[in-house]
Amino acid sequence: MMRYYGEEALGLIETVGMVPAIQAADKMLKAADVELISYENIGSTLVTIMIKGDVAAVRASVKAGAAAAAAIGKLTAHNVMPRPIRSVGDIVSIYDVDK
Repeated sequence: MMRYYGEEALGLIETVGMVPAIQAADKMLKAADVELISYENIGSTLVTIMIKGDVAAVRASVKAGAAAAAAIGKLTAHNVMPRPIRSVGDIVSIYDVDK
């Protein structure tokens, strides 16, 4: 399982619906050397995709993913956290993606 421990930058993109979220994830993973941590269906059709990597890669990845999601659907939020505290990993790793 992919697990996030807070040692790398964290990137998040939130969309309305799974289709723009999957499009964002695809573009994010192709745009830079990042790893998919997890996804979460938050409710009210909100989906969050979470990635990790070095700060520059995560910034480039989130930028590409946000543009891709907004182009085909509704982007509700995006964020890059350069060095979150370790306990954030307990929150973002609930639905780890198998490696």
